[in-house]
Amino acid sequence: MNTASSASRTGHCLCGAVRYRVPYPFTGEIAHCHCSMCRRAAGAVAVTWFTVPNDELEMLGVPLEVYKSSAEAERGYCPTCHSPISFWSSKFPDTIDVTLATLDDPSEFAAEMNIWTESRLPWLKLDSHLPDREGDPDED
Repeated sequence: MNTASSASRTGHCLCGAVRYRVPYPFTGEIAHCHCSMCRRAAGAVAVTWFTVPNDELEMLGVPLEVYKSSAEAERGYCPTCHSPISFWSSKFPDTIDVTLATLDDPSEFAAEMNIWTESRLPWLKLDSHLPDREGDPDED
């Protein structure tokens, strides 16, 4: 992506050192992930992600630090405040997931599904009207 436009959205980490821009509308899904790895990485009961093509995520500010969280996945975070920003998997090498909550205005977007519900905390009632996927929605 070359320049900012009304057809893009921006986001940042807690401290503002990491900033990014993505095209809008998003071309991938928006999903609440309930897997234990996302919960632990974010210190949250679930993490909501939106998916964009790798080449459409424009990083601004300081570069992300990357943590290899499994044999096939990497998580990007701010090197200053450690806010989780991205998730990339070698299973889907052309796309990257970005944490919805880091958008400058996440209120304009809503999740479309719950994923990895096999790991969902039994007491959590989060958008129960949405379709549930026990695992990754792209692995059918």
